[in-house]
Amino acid sequence: MKRFNFKPLASIVLAALLLSSCAGLKKMKKNADQIDFKVTPEILETHAGKVNVAIDGVFPAKYFNKKATLIATPVLKYKDGEKALTPVTLQGEKVDANNKVISYTTGGNFSYKDNTAFADAMRLSDLEVRITASKGAKSLDFDPIQIGKGVLATSTLVLNYPSPILGVRREANTTGKYDPNIDPFQRIVPDDYTADIHYLINKSDIRKTELTAEDITKLKQYTKDAFEAERKELKGIEVSAYASPDGELDLNTKLSGKRESTSSEFVKSTLKKEKIEAQLKTKFTPEDWEGFKEMMEKSSIQDKELILRVLSMYTDPEVREREIKNLSAAFTAVADQILPQLRRAKITTSIELIGKTDEEIAALADSDPASLNPAELLYAATLTKDKNKQLAIYNSMMKVYPDDWRGYNNAGMVLVNQFKYSDAKSLFEKAEKLKNNEPIIKNNLGAVALFEGDLAKAEAYFGAASGAGKEVNYNLGILAIKKGEYEKAVKLFGDSDSPNVGLAKILAGDNNGALKSLENCTWEGCYMKEYFKAIVGVRTAKENLMFESLQKAVEMKPELKAKIATDMEFAKYFEDPKFKAIVD
Repeated sequence: MKRFNFKPLASIVLAALLLSSCAGLKKMKKNADQIDFKVTPEILETHAGKVNVAIDGVFPAKYFNKKATLIATPVLKYKDGEKALTPVTLQGEKVDANNKVISYTTGGNFSYKDNTAFADAMRLSDLEVRITASKGAKSLDFDPIQIGKGVLATSTLVLNYPSPILGVRREANTTGKYDPNIDPFQRIVPDDYTADIHYLINKSDIRKTELTAEDITKLKQYTKDAFEAERKELKGIEVSAYASPDGELDLNTKLSGKRESTSSEFVKSTLKKEKIEAQLKTKFTPEDWEGFKEMMEKSSIQDKELILRVLSMYTDPEVREREIKNLSAAFTAVADQILPQLRRAKITTSIELIGKTDEEIAALADSDPASLNPAELLYAATLTKDKNKQLAIYNSMMKVYPDDWRGYNNAGMVLVNQFKYSDAKSLFEKAEKLKNNEPIIKNNLGAVALFEGDLAKAEAYFGAASGAGKEVNYNLGILAIKKGEYEKAVKLFGDSDSPNVGLAKILAGDNNGALKSLENCTWEGCYMKEYFKAIVGVRTAKENLMFESLQKAVEMKPELKAKIATDMEFAKYFEDPKFKAIVD
């Protein structure tokens, strides 16, 4: 019996199968230019720090081998690097897997979306698709297919210089007087002193004991000092006479009028004796109901709330008089403690305290800062535009008044204006320890966080800074641009004249509004204002505006040439001789 050797035959069959597989893949590779790739948008863009990639692919009929599997990987390729996105796997009709199926007979399509973190080098880049096809044990790499070019990075041009706030706010002052340790600087400060002459019931003559009372003695000296002192100005004296509201209205009217007369005569004689010239105003009030309520509220009399509530029910003077007498009889404390205080003439001297001149304050801030109060030191820093001198004044304030948060805060603000954010941060943190709930400090810490790129922390700080000033909304506008919320940024910027307003409107699609904002921008010498105007020019097909603005921008900031030369906003002009002349 004749034997046959089947090994050569098996080898031939295997080789034939491999050649068939290879031939099918080679055909797909050869015809890869028939695959239609559409990228949306045509030029990729970066928003909120991401580059979103959306690709629609269409395979023609009779292209996709029924037994083939294709892995397509979009890759952003740029100078000195590349970024591969998530691959997509497609398969023919006879492949036993769960990938997107593409028909051989009719062809098919796929949609793809992915994103990657933006890097500045991606501005000039190629988006290509790298394909590896396989069939059985055989695989084949296709030549890369370029489907896009460049990334529009206009949103990254935001001027990330958040606005700090100077700490000179007026805080709560419960004293009723000007307090230089709390209030902002005032060169002329109003002040006054009040003394009372008390009368016996139904009397209008002034007792000798009243004329020598301590508050009257102090009033005389206060008035004399104001008249004689170089830095005080006597504005006037007012006499207000009263009767307690426990008598008949006619009687009280006559009585308060007489008390006005006797107290005014006393003031006039005193002024004449001391040779003081002052304007004198007088008035009288028959029933001092307001004074009664005020003293009752301050008193410790039992059931005072009830007394005030009952008396507030009556408006008729006679009824009120009767009820007061009833209360005086029932509650002797009212008659003993309250009513005698209302039988008086109130004498008030009003003056103005004249502060140091600018020259004096500036000199003392340099030579003897401890001789100035906090408000004066804060004011001294406004008398110079020299940032180093301002910083020196705030440093002095930190030493002289270490518990005042404004010295640390304002020194930090100067450093921010010098772009020394890391140095400013520690000062803002010290200010926060002194006044943890101060919105101004929260804004300034948020400004540092935003500059450093910590958007979440910045947003939290700005939330706590509500009400600190319009700077908070401006900073939130910068934050909104970084988050890709352009219309929100426009609203937050409001009437700001920053070039960022124009940028936000460009990104929101309002090119005409952007140009108007940029033309109204008052930032003298701001090269980015011109840069943004050039972008409006190219987006609205206004070549003259684009070229003129680019020329101004590079004249102000020659370093911009490299950025402009790689900005895809101007891609169609990269080979234009006029454009080249600007960026070369």
